[in-house]
Amino acid sequence: MPRALNARRLRRAAVTAAVLAGLIAVPPPTMAAPPAATASVPGDPLAGSGAVNRTQLTAAQLSGGSAEDTVPDSAFALPAQAAPPAHSFEGTLALEGLSAAGGFRALKDPHGYGDTEATRHLPPVDIALVQNGSHLVPAKRGLQYTGNPAWNLAVGPGRAWNEDGDGERTRASLPFALVERNANCVHNGALTFLFDATSISEVRYQITTETCEYFQFDMWGQVPADYRPEPVDGAENLRHAYAAEVKDRLPTKPISSLATDHPDSGVDVTKFGSGITPSALSTFGLYFDGVHYVGNCRTRQGQYPFCGQMLLPSYSTAKSAFAGTAMLRLAQRYGPAVAREKLSDRIPETAGKTAWSGVTLDHTLDMATGNYTWPGYERDESGRTMADFFAAEPYAGKMRLALSFPRKARPGSKWVYHTSDTFLATRVMNNYLRSRAGSGADIFDMLRDDVLKPIRVGPDSLASSRTDNSPGGAPFGGYGMFWTQDSVAKFAKFLNNDHGNVNGSQILDPTLLAATMQRTPEARGMTTTGTKPMKYQNGFWGREFTSADHPAYTSPFSVPFMSGYGGITVAMMPNGATYYYFSDNNEFSWTAAVAEAHKLAPMPGTAVTAR
Repeated sequence: MPRALNARRLRRAAVTAAVLAGLIAVPPPTMAAPPAATASVPGDPLAGSGAVNRTQLTAAQLSGGSAEDTVPDSAFALPAQAAPPAHSFEGTLALEGLSAAGGFRALKDPHGYGDTEATRHLPPVDIALVQNGSHLVPAKRGLQYTGNPAWNLAVGPGRAWNEDGDGERTRASLPFALVERNANCVHNGALTFLFDATSISEVRYQITTETCEYFQFDMWGQVPADYRPEPVDGAENLRHAYAAEVKDRLPTKPISSLATDHPDSGVDVTKFGSGITPSALSTFGLYFDGVHYVGNCRTRQGQYPFCGQMLLPSYSTAKSAFAGTAMLRLAQRYGPAVAREKLSDRIPETAGKTAWSGVTLDHTLDMATGNYTWPGYERDESGRTMADFFAAEPYAGKMRLALSFPRKARPGSKWVYHTSDTFLATRVMNNYLRSRAGSGADIFDMLRDDVLKPIRVGPDSLASSRTDNSPGGAPFGGYGMFWTQDSVAKFAKFLNNDHGNVNGSQILDPTLLAATMQRTPEARGMTTTGTKPMKYQNGFWGREFTSADHPAYTSPFSVPFMSGYGGITVAMMPNGATYYYFSDNNEFSWTAAVAEAHKLAPMPGTAVTAR
């Protein structure tokens, strides 16, 4: 379910990249082995002729034109007749004059974020890049703190190719995303330029899509750039790593192939992505039977040219994917008693606050601390205290507000949703981990190294937003992660199909995971409030389906799911299918997708015990 927060509490607190010699009589020295050849990226080399009929962002326009507005996003995409790149990029790309350049058009901005000058322009862009064949790879992936008062930045892997109309220069295009400082909104764009061995054209950029309920805009511009050809640290490792990353992605087909692959099922592929306003739908997909069926990535100028690299915000799916999963990993490493760790023993700031006595990690992850102001469905989550909590950037302010709710009920007895509770749970786990692994340990780093990397989640998803707008801050826990299509499908597969096991090694506590995934009838979690009560356990939601939902459901079954603000769902069904979508119009519609997935393989009942 979504966090029922209004955008006001997500306001920014600050807007607010030989000579060989020898003698006949002396044996020659042993020669070092030549470096291994770079592993090529699957799909390379390009096979086009270079005969591209280009009318947008031509060589002449990139060499001295101006950006008057956004253009079709296809102008940034790799064309069908792209020829292999004649030049290879290695060095640093820096965009110049960004603070005053370009255009901005607010499309939805009820709180006036776009009135602030910094919000209307890109933050500093200074990135190191290497090239593997036709692929451009940033040296740093995922969230990058810029120090800009409005935006942080992420740059994804792009492409380089030749077109006949570009003369002797090679054309490059890269996806990038602006990430709202101290929040989780993501605005996706692309940039493009021409280059040769020593020089670069101007850089054209635009943003035409986002996953952000309360702030939507177009941004565009064309600026001079500085290309500094130079060796990039670890360049060869970066090339090899990216080739492995692409090779390790789940097998992918368009969503339309689902009906072709399962012709006797009667599945209606139009039901996937349905129920969501098309203009608000960033992307969607279904993982089933070893194949990742993906939808497109919509923008206001066509399709996003780097759909597989579109950066997607987690919002409250992080409560499941980060906080809940971190607890399952700690339980497997150190024993399930970790769930009974008390906040008063692990968070120094609770000293003297009797309201937090007796509250455990388990209570906190279940939203059952007993501390709240109003018991109504997510009423506290929409209130003043939580607005201030989200707005607070320093750790001390966030912690003070998270601990400010009064005791109203016995811990473990009542469900009241607070994102601040997940922040507290994350801090408990962080401090517990330090007591076991050393003072330098970090709970998100543990999740990254023990879970995300072993399941081969891509680098774009290996960072989390933190307090103090700093990589040294405390991770938010309840929001602030990032997904791509492949990473969200892999993570769901790890939980739903692989049961927390990687290559024969059990990574997550199997008993606690089974309960979390609604596979243990006697341990379903807290009952939520609202118009349709559900279950909530360890940061995951659970919804029961019966014949009242659909006549085909002859046996009741439960679907555990992750949910995020604005319209994000990752539903992991007991028949092994996972359906996800990312949107930003407060629409949570996915029961039709469950019905279609049931046609692919009937849902087993829920009377399943932990293995």
